Amino acid sequence: MVDFLPTFPAFLLVFVRVTSFFLLMPLFSYRSIPTTHKVGLGFFLSWIMIFTFDAPVLEINGAYFLLIIKEAMIGIMLGFIAYVIMAAIQIAGGFIDFQMGLAIANVIDPQTGTQSPLMGQYLYTISLFFLLALNGHHLLLDGIYFSYQFIPLEQAWIPLGDASIPNYILSSISKMFGVALQLSIPIVGSLFLVDVALGIVARTVPQLNIFVVGLPLKLGVGFIVLIAVMSILMGAVATLFETMLTTMRGLMELIGGL
Repeated sequence: MVDFLPTFPAFLLVFVRVTSFFLLMPLFSYRSIPTTHKVGLGFFLSWIMIFTFDAPVLEINGAYFLLIIKEAMIGIMLGFIAYVIMAAIQIAGGFIDFQMGLAIANVIDPQTGTQSPLMGQYLYTISLFFLLALNGHHLLLDGIYFSYQFIPLEQAWIPLGDASIPNYILSSISKMFGVALQLSIPIVGSLFLVDVALGIVARTVPQLNIFVVGLPLKLGVGFIVLIAVMSILMGAVATLFETMLTTMRGLMELIGGL
């Protein structure tokens, strides 16, 4: 315990970064996980991590409190960029819901407390199970662990004045919308063809009430196409996980000035 005392200020900084990362990162930030469990997990992870690299000996002074703010900002930024990339699944579900006629039937996500589209919530839940099956949560924890190779504890500032960091975050958000479009395009494209066919039927058979026939037809076609392309969607989601990790790495390199 005597040997640990000189590194105790560094341990507190590690604890701040890890718990700040848990605030926004997928899976670990959900309300279903009690706050005491999150704090306890962050404490033990920080305890393990502090003994795996050469922790600097820091003094608790005015500059140390600035380091605490810096560590909290790093954890929140890394968790936010991971959450933004994963939000592509929700956006894709919103596109699908709009075409299937389910855009008005949003549900409350019990994990985040926000409204989410029906198909978005369905795909997001399956993607989380897929993430756990691929041990993606281990990769997220590896990301926060290896962040100290890019952003050391004694680094006194985040180069927010550099335009590359906000540009990188904005490009990541735009990439998220592109990925969402790619995830939803098989179903959205099929439903667009259904709309075209219904328009032709409405012009050729005006006696047919197209609004009564169209909604159940689009629902049925949407679910059939969703089942048919589910394996392709999961392959795209696996690529999305890889994109999330590489995006986190790129952000850490920019913050660390590498």
